[in-house]
Amino acid sequence: MNNVPSNEDLRVFLTVARLSSFALAAKQLQVSHAYVSKRITILEHVLRVRLLHRTTRRVTVTNEGERVFVWASRILDGVEQLMQEVAVTRVSPQGLLKVSCSFGFGRKVVAPMLSRVVERHPQLQISLEVFDKQKDAAGDGFDLDVRVGENLAPHMIARKLATNSRVLCASPDYLARHGTPRALSELGAHDCLFLHEHDNPFGVWTLRHGAEERSIKVTGSLSSNNGEIVVQWAVDGRGIILRSLWDVAELLREGKLARVLPDWSQEANIYATYPSRLETSAKVRVTVEFLQEEFSRLALAGGRIAAD
Repeated sequence: MNNVPSNEDLRVFLTVARLSSFALAAKQLQVSHAYVSKRITILEHVLRVRLLHRTTRRVTVTNEGERVFVWASRILDGVEQLMQEVAVTRVSPQGLLKVSCSFGFGRKVVAPMLSRVVERHPQLQISLEVFDKQKDAAGDGFDLDVRVGENLAPHMIARKLATNSRVLCASPDYLARHGTPRALSELGAHDCLFLHEHDNPFGVWTLRHGAEERSIKVTGSLSSNNGEIVVQWAVDGRGIILRSLWDVAELLREGKLARVLPDWSQEANIYATYPSRLETSAKVRVTVEFLQEEFSRLALAGGRIAAD
C-alpha cells in the first residue's frame, strides 16, 4: 500500500500546483506549511518523480508533475462522483465546481448568476475562468462550460439555457455616412467588423431568414478576438457587426446601434455543457438548473437574453 499515493496527498499537490505556492496552499487547506511540504515529499517518494520546482519566489510544476496533475484531477473527480452516487442522503451539493465561459458573456451575465448559486448552496464552491476564445472544457479540466453558439462537442452533454441569436447592426452615424444595406448582397460594399469566433469562418457570415440560409463574404479593416472591442468599434461608427442580442440589446434600445437587415439573423443559443462523467453530479445539476431559472427569469422580464 505504501506504493499507492493517497487521495490526501493528491489533493494537497493539486492545491499547491494551482496556487503555485506552499504558503497559499496551506492557507486554503487550513493546515501548516510543514504539513503541505511533508505531503508533497511523501507523494514524490511514492511516485519516484519530482513534481515541483521550488525557488524562494515561486513554485512551478515539472513535466512529470503536469502528467500527475491530470491524473490526480481525474482520480479525485472520480472519488467525488462515487461519494455523490452512494451518499443518497446528501441534500445539498458540495465541493469545487470549475466553470469556463467567454470573457464578455462571463463577466457581464454569468458571473452575477454564479454568485447567487453559492448563496443558495453555501457548501458549493465555484471557480469561474473567462477566456477570449471558448475552451475545450473537458480537456482543460473544467466541470462546466457556459457558451454561446451552436458549435457543441458531441462528447459533451448540452443543456439549453436560453434562446439567442446574432444580429447585424451599426451605429446611426455610420449608416448616415455610408447608407443602410437593403439586401445581403450589399454588405460586401460596407466596412464589416470581425470577431474571431470558432463557429464563424473569418470573413464569411452565415445568416438565416425563415427557412432560407445564405453565406455572405464580407470585408473590413478591423478585427479582434475580443467581443467588447468589436462592439465599441461599431458604436464608434467604424462599421457593421454581427453580434449576439445579449450583448447589443441595450445599445439598440439606447439608439447607439441600429439593426441592419433585421429579417436576417444567425442562431446562437446559450448552453451549459459538461462531460458525460458528470451527468449525475449534484453540483453540476443544481448549477445548471439555477442558470436555467435565471435565464428564464430574464426572458420573462424582457431582459436582453432573448431573440426577437
